[in-house]
Amino acid sequence: MNSKPDNLFEMVRRALAAQAELGMGEIVVGANGLSGPREAAQLIASSHRVISVAAAVEAEGKQADIFQSSVDMSTEAQFESLAAHHEAICNCQLCPLGATRNKFVYGVGNPNAQIMFIGEAPGADEDRLGEPFVGRAGQLLDKILAAMKLSRNDVYIANILKCRPPGNRDPEPAEMEKCFPYLREQVRLIQPKIICALGRIAAQALLRTTATLGALRGGWHEYQGIPLIVTYHPAALLRFEKYKKDTWEDMKKLMARYESMK
Repeated sequence: MNSKPDNLFEMVRRALAAQAELGMGEIVVGANGLSGPREAAQLIASSHRVISVAAAVEAEGKQADIFQSSVDMSTEAQFESLAAHHEAICNCQLCPLGATRNKFVYGVGNPNAQIMFIGEAPGADEDRLGEPFVGRAGQLLDKILAAMKLSRNDVYIANILKCRPPGNRDPEPAEMEKCFPYLREQVRLIQPKIICALGRIAAQALLRTTATLGALRGGWHEYQGIPLIVTYHPAALLRFEKYKKDTWEDMKKLMARYESMK
């Protein structure tokens, strides 16, 4: 006897109900018509829509009901606050890093910060604690902030990626492309007066360039109309003492620009 559901969406709904019982709270769905399980899997893998399992299970099995309950991340959905944005994306599975992370690392600091620091990706300590820059490099960043008479409560700190790449490898272009809209929304919500890119990868991603760190340092750039300065990642300072002087020169430029904007 064939008990296979005639409606693919009803079959998916039943699968989601089982998934919910296992404690898995999110699924990604596509936005086009589905003609079979293989097509469904392809769309789920390539989609930018995020939906909670609970919302999908409650849907009546119709495609329109499911999509009305989802959040479309490909159209740069705008949120009222960082907290609302965090809640909407914290279970993201748009790239394979969602399956390997321990904790989603959103960002930390003052939601009304006038200076925003952006690195490349969480490391092992960040993945364990769910907060950016908490390892040795983060401790050095705290010292740099203190020398500038600032603290984490005065600035905002985030990364291009919200999940740790396995083995602390460099972020892959496809991963950054999936995750970058999240950072863009953070910048829109915070509206900083100045952005500081920490390291080559963060700078290249923000400025959409392949220029070297040496070429990007020393001058001012713009990201969406916001002045942006590039400096070394704190992790590089731990390995190369000679970079500390250059970094401090960059921070003096940052503070001088910031003071002139008051």
